[in-house]
Amino acid sequence: MIKKLEALERDSLMEIGSVQGIEALDLVRQKYLGRKEGLLASILGTLGTMSPEDRKVVGPRANQLKGALEKALEQRRLVLEENIFNQELASRVVDLSLPARPLKRGGVHPLTRVMDEITGVFDRLGFVVAEGPEVETDENNFTSLNHPPDHPARDSHDTFYIKDFVDSEGKPLLLRTHTSPVQIRYLRAHPPPVYLVAPGRVFRHENIDATHSHVFHQVEGLAVDTGISLADLKGMLTLFAKRLFGNRGVRVTTRFRPSFFPFVEPGLEMDISCTMCSGAGCRVCKNTGWVEMLGAGLVHPNVLRSAGLDPERLSGWAFGIGVERVAMFKYGVDDMRLFFENDVRFLESLS
Repeated sequence: MIKKLEALERDSLMEIGSVQGIEALDLVRQKYLGRKEGLLASILGTLGTMSPEDRKVVGPRANQLKGALEKALEQRRLVLEENIFNQELASRVVDLSLPARPLKRGGVHPLTRVMDEITGVFDRLGFVVAEGPEVETDENNFTSLNHPPDHPARDSHDTFYIKDFVDSEGKPLLLRTHTSPVQIRYLRAHPPPVYLVAPGRVFRHENIDATHSHVFHQVEGLAVDTGISLADLKGMLTLFAKRLFGNRGVRVTTRFRPSFFPFVEPGLEMDISCTMCSGAGCRVCKNTGWVEMLGAGLVHPNVLRSAGLDPERLSGWAFGIGVERVAMFKYGVDDMRLFFENDVRFLESLS
C-alpha cells in the first residue's frame, strides 16, 4: 500500500505541474482528492480492512500525501492566475500620455447652502449665530415659550418623547420641535441687547409627503433690546427677503398677515411674491402670486419673564423660517423629499 501511495504521489505531482488552465486544474483536484471517487479516497477506504499495525503506517502517510497535494494544487493555481493576468495585461494597449479620469468633487448640500445663505444675511447685519442641543427639556421647548400645559404640540402624536429619560422635574426629554429653545438658553446666559439667529435640525411627528417631513431644518431669529417695535420686525424681514432672493434678479415684495403663535404677541405671517412667476400666478403659488414664507411676531412678555428679563423695560421680535421651504422656492423643487433621498443626479442639478 505504501508503494501505491508513492506512485500516486509521483503521478499526481507530475500532472499538477503540467496542467494548463484553471478548469483543468479543478478536474485534477477532483481526480485525486475527490471525496467519493478520488484516487486517494479509494486508498483511504481500504484502511478498515487493514491490520492495526498497517493502519499506523499507511494512515499518516496518506494524510501526508493529501497535504502535499493540496499545497501543490494551490501553488499551481497561483501560477495559472498570474499567467492569465499577465496575458490580459499584455493584450491591452495602455497609452500613458492619456489624461487620467477626472475625480468628481463633492459639494455643499442644497439645504446646507440655503441655511448658510439665510444665516449669512443676518451675520452681515451684526447678528450672532447660536446653536443648542437637539434633545431638549419640556421646560425649554414648551413651558418657557408660553405653551400652556394642554397645548396640542405637547401631545405624543405631535412630539417625539424619549422613553426612560427625564429632566430634573421628572418630565420626559424630547426631540426639539423648533430651534426656539436655543433662544431661551442664550437669553439666560447673555444679557441684552441680544441679536441672534439659531439654525438647526428639528423633529415633529408628521406624516411624510411632498411638503412635510418628521425631520427638517429651521432658522429662527431673535432680537431683544429697548424700544423694539413691530415696525422694526417688518422692516428687517423685508430686507432679509430682498437680500435672500434678490440675487436671482427677481423683484421681491412682502406682505404681512395676522396670525397666532404662543410665544409672540402680536403674531404675524410673512408672504413673499412668488419667485417662480414674479407674482403673476402659477402652480407653485396656486395662482395667487404669493407664497407663505415664515411666522414671526413680538416676543411675548411671558417668554421674556421666563428668561429673567423685565418686559416693561425690554421688548423684542422673533421669527422662524423653514429651510426646506426656502430651498423649494429658490430651486423650483416641488417635493421636499428629494432633498433627503441622496440622489446624486438631483443634487448635481442644484449645484
